[in-house]
Amino acid sequence: MNTTTTDLAAIHTVLQNSQNAWNRGDGAAYGACFTDDATDVTFVGTVYHGGAEIGRAHQALFDSFLKGTQLFMEILDIRRYGTDTAVVLTRGEVAKSTPKKLGKLATYLLVRDTDGQWRIAAVQKTKHQVLMEAVSFKFQPATKPATR
Repeated sequence: MNTTTTDLAAIHTVLQNSQNAWNRGDGAAYGACFTDDATDVTFVGTVYHGGAEIGRAHQALFDSFLKGTQLFMEILDIRRYGTDTAVVLTRGEVAKSTPKKLGKLATYLLVRDTDGQWRIAAVQKTKHQVLMEAVSFKFQPATKPATR
């Protein structure tokens, strides 16, 4: 297995580990998927800093508002920048049962951390606003991306 293949597998594994931790409601394991200085911009706009804070805050969420939820995630694109950085675009959803569609997008910045392991350095989550997007494309066609 070459370095690129090994790194891509490791990147997939980090995201799978974060999903598994979420699905178990394990904030510490979720936070461990992030770097010590990571940034997590949540769907509601809250900004958390560092794996420890991300894990602590998510444990509180897993014990309350997000209790019993599952993280559903599909990787749409992985782009590498050098040997130690990757940007990953995902589509996903948080729900208690399998959702009909994956309506949220997340952009992850993954880095090879100081210990050589891949971790999430930043994530930004947003809801796909299908109706607003359609209106924008209808009234201003130049806003439509070349590929979707």
